[in-house]
Amino acid sequence: MTAPGPGPGPRTLHVLRPGTGMPLVLLHAFPLDARMWTEVAAVFADPAGTAPDVPVLAVDLPGMGTAAASALPEPSIEAAADVVAAVLAAAGHARVVVAGLSMGGYVAMALAERHPGLLAGIGLLDTKSTADAPAARANRLRVADAVQRSGTVDEVAPMASALLGATSRARRPELAARIAGWIGAQQPSGVAWSQRAMAARPDRTAVLAACGLPALVLVGDEDEQTPLPEAEHLAQALAVRPQIVPAAGHLSAVEAPDVVSQALAGLVQRAADRV
Repeated sequence: MTAPGPGPGPRTLHVLRPGTGMPLVLLHAFPLDARMWTEVAAVFADPAGTAPDVPVLAVDLPGMGTAAASALPEPSIEAAADVVAAVLAAAGHARVVVAGLSMGGYVAMALAERHPGLLAGIGLLDTKSTADAPAARANRLRVADAVQRSGTVDEVAPMASALLGATSRARRPELAARIAGWIGAQQPSGVAWSQRAMAARPDRTAVLAACGLPALVLVGDEDEQTPLPEAEHLAQALAVRPQIVPAAGHLSAVEAPDVVSQALAGLVQRAADRV
């Protein structure tokens, strides 16, 4: 992956597919980085054949991937959204379609609230708009403390399998191995920061209902972390129908990149038609 433009500091904006049109910006899941989108970008194609030059970009969120070299703000999804907006502005992108999976979806929703002029469309994959229940929030903070205390990411290593659907776990063990490598490459500080940021996030259902953007809601039918009812809640707020990906779990973009790519291409086309 490469990043455009000169300048000091880590390059956290990755060009996965070059182009000159309005970009599609992809935001990754926890505890991963922009690499999870590589296959989606590789098979990305405009279904109508009218926008072959759509650039596909991906951003490493605070503390993760190449962003591990940057100073971390106070943990919050809002801070992550502001960082993404600043990175895009520095690269000269004033209007984009944003799609996020899981934690990336939380950041996409915060962008819709805090930087509405930046977004021409929003894609929400395997995510939810509601805040954590008290028990889930407490567990995130427990994991953050454990990772920081141990100085390792061992606490989240089992997610390599847990994020996948039952079909992928049974039939595609190479996916779990690949995800384990991505998780193992993360810094404990970034993992802890991300958990604390997610624990503090508010409910953004009302933000979606008011945004008026072309939207995509997508979910794997074997997603155990944010199952279909969460996607239906999102879809109702956005007045769209959820797209269900067969035989995929929480990491639909890794498990079914062709299906996800086509869905994202359709979103980009709808956004372009509105501009």
